[in-house]
Amino acid sequence: MEAQMDETTEATGVRLSDSPDWRYLLREVDAMYRQGSDGGSAAIRAHRRHVRERISAVVEANPALVYRVPVEKPVCAYLGRALDNGTGGAMAPMARALARVAGELTWEYGYTKVPKGLASKYAYAELMGPQGPVPAERIILGLVLFAPKTTYPQHSHADIEESYISISGAWSENDLAVYAPGSLILNRAAHEHRITTGAEEPCLLAYAWTGVPERLSSPGMKFSARRRARVEQGI
Repeated sequence: MEAQMDETTEATGVRLSDSPDWRYLLREVDAMYRQGSDGGSAAIRAHRRHVRERISAVVEANPALVYRVPVEKPVCAYLGRALDNGTGGAMAPMARALARVAGELTWEYGYTKVPKGLASKYAYAELMGPQGPVPAERIILGLVLFAPKTTYPQHSHADIEESYISISGAWSENDLAVYAPGSLILNRAAHEHRITTGAEEPCLLAYAWTGVPERLSSPGMKFSARRRARVEQGI
């Protein structure tokens, strides 16, 4: 999800410590990566630790928040429903914290050319990172919102390790399993993955990217060629 800076991006002079809504939101993200089971996976355990350490480093640095003009995309029509669904279970604290900053988010696509039909069914918003309201160089935290019946095409992230945690809605990756709210999935760097969502409800995921600053500032993410995607799916 490659963001692009624009002329409306500027430092506010307001420090993270002076913004309770953003501080509490980051605390809830930290809790998502601190609580729950790693399923016995050393790789997931290490990733969760890296995410927490990088969040802590940013909070300790107490950066000035960055202003970006709030922008909505068509899929944001589902955001209220996704947040409502999230408040009904284990992800309730995170959903409530997100609701407090929802009006400040800049939703975008990250692609020069969005596949036909996807523009109305998908968008992401960076929370922390090189283009986020909370600036950071070594981690990106964000949200991705999918409408019901969405297929997000096969793609990968070079030199970036990525995890998703479901806040609300059910989804599947590479048609291998169905993930419910609270589930975490780890995609190692360059791993090909494709996302689909259920027929009735939207899906709201939190994501974390870790990698070197040079890659995170310019991830260069693009969809896989159709032929390669079909091979990855075993077709």
